[in-house]
Amino acid sequence: MQIPALSSALEGMSRAETQLNKAAGDIARAPVVSSGGDVVDLSASMVALMESKNSFEANTKVFKVADEMTKDLLNVIG
Repeated sequence: MQIPALSSALEGMSRAETQLNKAAGDIARAPVVSSGGDVVDLSASMVALMESKNSFEANTKVFKVADEMTKDLLNVIG
């Protein structure tokens, strides 16, 4: 049995992980001195990093609540 809230939370966590990995990679590849080439906007990367962290945390809470509700429902059903 698949529970929509859990599936949605897992998908959100996966998207957040992808965004976090991209932002972290952008920050890690940022040049110390601009060489006029492909310059990474560190402020945008940091914002993306914080957004992905917040998204991951929110989806983790959704997952936990959905899990608790499922356990409670199963206890009521017997």
